[in-house]
Amino acid sequence: MTEPPGRDRARSTFAAVRAHQSPQLALMYGMNGTNAVEAVGAGARLRLSDGRELLDFGSYAVTLLGQRHPAVVRAVRRELEAMPVSSRVLGNVTTARFAQTLAEWADPGRLTRVWLGLNGCDAVEAALKLARLATGRTRVLAVEGAYHGKSLGALAATWNPRYRQSLEPLLAGVTHLPPEVPAIARAFGEAEIAAVLVEPVQGEGGVRPLDPGFLRALGDAAHAHGAFVIADEIQTGLRRCGPRLVSADSGLRPDAVLLGKALGGGVQPVSAVVATPELYRPLAEDPFVHTTTFSGHPLGAAAGLAALAAVERLAPRGDRLAELLAAGLGRLAGRHSSLVTEVRGQGLLWGLEFVTPAVAGHVLMELGRSGLVVSPCLGRPEVLRLLPPLVASDDEIEEAFAVLDTVCGAVPEEFLGVAPSALPAS
Repeated sequence: MTEPPGRDRARSTFAAVRAHQSPQLALMYGMNGTNAVEAVGAGARLRLSDGRELLDFGSYAVTLLGQRHPAVVRAVRRELEAMPVSSRVLGNVTTARFAQTLAEWADPGRLTRVWLGLNGCDAVEAALKLARLATGRTRVLAVEGAYHGKSLGALAATWNPRYRQSLEPLLAGVTHLPPEVPAIARAFGEAEIAAVLVEPVQGEGGVRPLDPGFLRALGDAAHAHGAFVIADEIQTGLRRCGPRLVSADSGLRPDAVLLGKALGGGVQPVSAVVATPELYRPLAEDPFVHTTTFSGHPLGAAAGLAALAAVERLAPRGDRLAELLAAGLGRLAGRHSSLVTEVRGQGLLWGLEFVTPAVAGHVLMELGRSGLVVSPCLGRPEVLRLLPPLVASDDEIEEAFAVLDTVCGAVPEEFLGVAPSALPAS
């Protein structure tokens, strides 16, 4: 009997993951892919090693432009043939142009300074260091439910105790406040604050848009007390939620915006801190106060330039998809009200909250088996995230709704009330 194509490749992949990474990862990958592995991505779709195709409405918000966006791939190939890495002692045209373009794109004339990294944690760590250096203070305010990463500094600002326990004490001086206006005055009354770090929409925390009134009050209080406002838009920026930057659209007036995930166009790892001259001053005075080997690497800069241009070209398409998602997910929640307790989100970032984490976990698994990839939420395991790309067609949105409807309609009753289980982490 002939085995299905790609079976040997999948087996060897799972064996390598099991032996050299994590047995739990190998088990999770095998279950999610029904014993197949990802092979080729194109647009809104993934093809697996056994030939099946899945819609990619997940990938933890990286594939805003879909898989292998042609303009981004072309830009990276051109740079690969010219200068794939930088000498680090000479200026690089592509990197400098990317920094200039980011400053002109984010908040022209105000956020004029740029530091480049590889991932979200890089950006968070750099911004926190800048705030402490620029103010001479050490305390930071974050928000309950926040997720800012798992490196030790970023982890101190992350709310979920699952990732903090056994590692404390972390970076000292981080306080989490509830996202309520009355809590702001109390938080600033306790100590001098260097910075406020806030996600305008909490992604890993369950797709929870923070109230614009709270964001404005938080920003006003920070500036009144001489603290900097750092907006973590690593997941929400670049028009993932509609506007270029949710923080600016909410009236927050951040002193720095953190970008990542989709910034490399789904092709290269890139992150950025786009800041005011006041916050950036320590790096302007001493560019070696915070460095990383691959900061501003040319391939990432080329990808970022192409990604920014593509996002702007596709912005009207994003508005159309957002309308379809809001209407379709609302109908879905109405048909499955015994399972789905709430739908929330904006733009191309939506969360479906289920009655229990067990139901969410079952739905997550069955969606993958049925042709749809979505992302769980690290801090709220009862919530699944839908993160469709800007390049998705109307038909692909409807296809995703059909898969969701079928899977939700087939959830066994015994899953209701089952104790929660661990979900995969990004």
